Order: sequence, then structure tokens, then C-alpha cells
Amino acid sequence: MSAPQKVVLMILDGWGIGSGDGSDAIATARTPFMDGLAEGAPHARLFTDGEHVGLPKGQMGNSEVGHLNIGAGRVVFQDLVRIDRAIADGTLEQNPVLQEAFAQARVEGRRLHFIGLVSDGGVHSHQDHLAALCAMSGRAGVPEVFVHAFTDGRDTDPKSGLGFLRKLEADIAGTPARVASVVGRYFAMDRDKRWERVRKAYDLLVRGAGTRFPSAEEAVAASYANGVTDEFIEPAVIVGPDGGPLATIRPNDVVICFNFRTDRCREITQALTQQAFPEQDMEPLA
Repeated sequence: MSAPQKVVLMILDGWGIGSGDGSDAIATARTPFMDGLAEGAPHARLFTDGEHVGLPKGQMGNSEVGHLNIGAGRVVFQDLVRIDRAIADGTLEQNPVLQEAFAQARVEGRRLHFIGLVSDGGVHSHQDHLAALCAMSGRAGVPEVFVHAFTDGRDTDPKSGLGFLRKLEADIAGTPARVASVVGRYFAMDRDKRWERVRKAYDLLVRGAGTRFPSAEEAVAASYANGVTDEFIEPAVIVGPDGGPLATIRPNDVVICFNFRTDRCREITQALTQQAFPEQDMEPLA
């Protein structure tokens, strides 16, 4: 019996096939061993970006995504893409948790609130998902739907929030949803137990505490005028016809966080639904 042949799987992080010009460090380096393998051994090229590795079309890959796909031996679709597909094929709208939430709001006359990061950054959320959820809530017959927008400026350009909110307003124009508040992710998406920051977001959502504006667009524009960019926008309350807050989160309201990454919404959802923080005057509403 012949001895078994050994095989080595060797992964070189950062090694790839580039443009071949002077900006291509690998092509301009002296690499005789790798050149010999390419010339004398069977080989193939792999795509490591976009839909080839479970990312949105056109998005570059990274080490984590590459290793995940290699280890699984198949394409592993990331959360962003999975949700995109679920919206496209209609399965998200049939999700039993969403259906139950919509039914509670409709049948019991509760307000429905969406909270989360409004941008196209794709790291924690995507605003297209929010627009789809608002449309779903309308088809489900929910009469009162409100968006509490967390502005980005960290995974996106620091002054891109105004454009994102304008797009959101256009996308939800045919739905029952309205933007009720705006606050930077610095306050609403802390993950390091800086509860004094979280309290500002909590007070905005629950108590309507913040500077009052007639629209989300005017709130962001005023922040820019004061030299404050998206990530750090102070709590802004959008007012209704009576001059009071358009909507705050009340006990027994239905609240859905549309971020798909959990780490940076854990603290605000904990304060809203799970644990009292008496030193910050925060009580769970559920």
C-alpha cells in the first residue's frame, strides 16, 4: 500500500491578483516561489468580493468574510444580503414576529415605533430595510407608525445624514410612517456602558426631551450650522400640529429595532424594555 499523500491548505492574507502596474506591490516584488507555482502547477482565480462571498454587489471582501466562506465550503450570505433577499422574495413580510407586532398595533390600537440607524452604511443597518418595513406596516393596516432616526456619520460621510433623511422621507411618503425624532448614534448606540449618553436618547424617545423642530431635515441642517455632524447630533424632537412631540414611546407601544447588528443597540433596548437604571432615571416600559 502506498503512503498517503499529504495536502497543505495555506492561506496568505492580503495576497491577490492586482492590476499589475506600479501600484501593485505584489506584481512589482520579487516572488520566485509563487511565480513558479503559477507557471508550473494547476491554478485558478477566485473572486473575493460582492455576491461571490455573500456580500452586496460591488462591496469589497475582507479577511473575516473570506475565512468564513472558506471554512463553510460554500457562499455564506451576510445579514445584509439575507434581509435584502427576504424582502425581495416576500418572506420577511411573512415573518411571524413581525406579523404579531403589526397585529398587536392594529388590533389593540397601539403605536408602532421603528428605531435604528438611518443610513446606507450596511454595517449595522440599511435604510432600505426600514423603508420596506414601513411599507409592510401600511399593508398590515397599522394606523400610527413612527420612526426614531439615529444618524450615522461613522460608517458613512459625516454630513451624509441630511441626504439619507430626505431619501427616507420620500420612500415612506406613501406609508403611515412619519419621522418623530432624530439623534446621533453617539448617544443612541453606545456599547461601553456610558449610560449618561444613553439617557439622552432614552429621554428623547420616552419623554420627548430635546430641541424641537418642524421636520427632521431642519433638525439636521441646524446641527450642521452649529458645526455638529451626524454622529453627534443632539436629541431633536419633531413636533406635531399642536407644537408638542409628534410621538413618544409609551408603555405598551410596539417597538421594533431594525438594526441587524445587535451590539450597538443593546443598551438602549435594555433601558427601554429590560432593566431599570435609577441613577439615570431610566425605567423599562414593557
